[in-house]
Amino acid sequence: MGGAVSFAQITPEGLRLRIRLTPSGRRDGFDGVMLDADDNGVLKASVTKAPEDGKANQALIKMLAKEWKVAKSLLDVIQGQTNRNKVVLIRGDADALNKQIGDWAHSQDFA
Repeated sequence: MGGAVSFAQITPEGLRLRIRLTPSGRRDGFDGVMLDADDNGVLKASVTKAPEDGKANQALIKMLAKEWKVAKSLLDVIQGQTNRNKVVLIRGDADALNKQIGDWAHSQDFA
């Protein structure tokens, strides 16, 4: 199973992911996929860290790396550093990453 991920875009440098982050949440985790104003899929995530000094972004990167079993050094918040709506880049083989995250999303019933 798996396949294209609604919240991801394949790019030459890797995979771009649209994420809506809720900082200062009750738990670190994922809350499904929603559509944004442009009907693009967005992965909803929450972290317990507060949005100060980049702590929430760091917690998001750590959570994504652990969940998807990729090195933290391959992940970067490239848009939305101070906004809830973020774009995260995972550097690497975009097709392989898309399949891996697609399989994960299907296993979570997010796809």
